[in-house]
Amino acid sequence: MGSRVFLIGGGWDHAEVYEPFLRELGGERRVGCLILDEGDGAAQFERYTAALRKAGPPCTPVPLLVPLGGRFEPEAALDGIDGLLVCGGLTPAYQDALADSLERLPALLAARGLPYAGFSAGAAVAARRAVVGGWLLDGVPVCPEETGEDLAEIEVRPGLGLVPFSVDVHAAQWGTLARLVAAVARGRAPYGVAVDENTLLTVGDGRARVTGAGRVHVVRPAPEAGVAVRAYGAGEGFVLG
Repeated sequence: MGSRVFLIGGGWDHAEVYEPFLRELGGERRVGCLILDEGDGAAQFERYTAALRKAGPPCTPVPLLVPLGGRFEPEAALDGIDGLLVCGGLTPAYQDALADSLERLPALLAARGLPYAGFSAGAAVAARRAVVGGWLLDGVPVCPEETGEDLAEIEVRPGLGLVPFSVDVHAAQWGTLARLVAAVARGRAPYGVAVDENTLLTVGDGRARVTGAGRVHVVRPAPEAGVAVRAYGAGEGFVLG
């Protein structure tokens, strides 16, 4: 992992969660906003533009719209871009859009020293083993059906590998911590973090640090069986691995 990675658990109430990412860019820079366009891509871009401009350090947002069912081509898209924000929406569709660039995109980010920020779906796909949705484990509900991202059984797919843990989002608001617990307990993810809305987890230099309004819930396999969960609030952090 090269530059820092910024994982936002969703939410629109605290634009300041973008500030550390913008500071990492170092001055007024161009932020590529990768958005899966389900027909409202331009409107979604304006929403992220407003949040980024409210956050503090000045930047120039640039729309990188990918149509539903399309593929993201990072080499061309990242020309002239100083940092990448992968936005929110249907997480399995974001993973599909990135499926052909799971190795190319991280390599480009590292080679060009570009920081990565992920909002909701963008945070989930940053993982090597990406929890993309689902609300059932072997047919048994583990979280609300409406959080399933159009999937029934929990699915874990290949991700970008920018962080060593799996990521779930909207943890306190959607009840998705239980989904991550199920994925880790079944060995589908090595360990994971569930991030509340309006909360940022900054990852770099072998450590992770929490800022924002909520908490980050770290789920690790327990020594004998099951899992152990520990929550971290603003100003707290943990060592990776």
